[in-house]
Amino acid sequence: MMTDLETFRDETRAWLAENCPPEMREPVRSDADVCWGGRNYDPSANPAQAQWLKVMGERGWTVPDWPEAYGGGGLSPAETKVLREELAAIRARNPLNSFGISMLGPALLRYGTEEQKREHLPKIARGEIRWCQGYSEPNAGSDLAGLQASAVSDGDDYIVNGQKVWTSYADKADWIFCLVRTSKESKQGGISFVLFDMASRGVSTKPILLISGYSPFCETFMDNVRVPKKNRIHDENKGWDVAKYLLGHEREMISGMGLGGQGENPLIAGAIATVGLDHDGRLADPILRSQIALFEVRAKAFRSMSEKFIDELKAGQAHPAQPSMMKYFGTELNKARHELIVAAGGSDALEWESERSNGGSTPRAWLRTKANSIEGGTSEIQLNIIAKRILELPGA
Repeated sequence: MMTDLETFRDETRAWLAENCPPEMREPVRSDADVCWGGRNYDPSANPAQAQWLKVMGERGWTVPDWPEAYGGGGLSPAETKVLREELAAIRARNPLNSFGISMLGPALLRYGTEEQKREHLPKIARGEIRWCQGYSEPNAGSDLAGLQASAVSDGDDYIVNGQKVWTSYADKADWIFCLVRTSKESKQGGISFVLFDMASRGVSTKPILLISGYSPFCETFMDNVRVPKKNRIHDENKGWDVAKYLLGHEREMISGMGLGGQGENPLIAGAIATVGLDHDGRLADPILRSQIALFEVRAKAFRSMSEKFIDELKAGQAHPAQPSMMKYFGTELNKARHELIVAAGGSDALEWESERSNGGSTPRAWLRTKANSIEGGTSEIQLNIIAKRILELPGA
């Protein structure tokens, strides 16, 4: 007799076979293949992608473990894992990439009012609003609690002034979740967490160019921006609680880089194309072969650990500092992967602008990974957290 979970798996597999477009089972080749949704999303640019987002959103499976009342699928942790496994089995693309899903949503579910949840979460689930994160400032990076962007009370509103930096996709986002200072009496105790529309009067952005020649990062400027107080999440001056909770989910998201993408393995494919195979069908370069083998062992171990971590997180059993451990190793693994891809590709992997190299995608991606150990909290910060809170080592 089949268990309920086995029945759910069979039904999920059948539904995905019927509803996931063939195009959405192909590897992601460029940013054009990634769907972020939002007010400016053009479904006609990729009808198959738009259809995939539509059917998954209608079923609540862009956020399968969120409550149905907020646009989610209402699935149990076990059912969510089954869905994740079945999507991976057919190599389905993510129907929606969203900071609203990976960061803001969990914070709203924990700290938002019922009105705020019903206002924002369904739009996040359906990909109707694209969000960005207003945390870091020119003088407040690792010491985030030193932020100075101010929010001064004015009746039912705040008047926000200041600057944020490294705001990913701020120039494309519709709304921002932002940390602002509402009191100077306490460093961490004077911070509030607010939401506002990027189209608000007084908001402007400026892209930041990186050494890769490409960057999602921006400077964000706020000049007398009026933000309704109803858009504040949690109590005034209690935004640091929200910020810390959200950072845990951000680090979980960034750690996923260590798992790599779905589809063809560019590391193996590039190595075979460069050095070929020996008479036993193995990679011809034994040193490169051993380096790739060691990397693959570490990657498989990390994937297993990630599955365990996600299960514990969904069950509320994960150590509060575990996202730091996952973020640290995931980013180091991603950097190692791209180091090997460049090494395996030989001189071809250094092409910067040719059509053959897809505009230098390999070296540009390699350079981009250098930011992995900075964004979401530097590796040094993560190691300090691991040492103090997981290993319980004494402070200096």
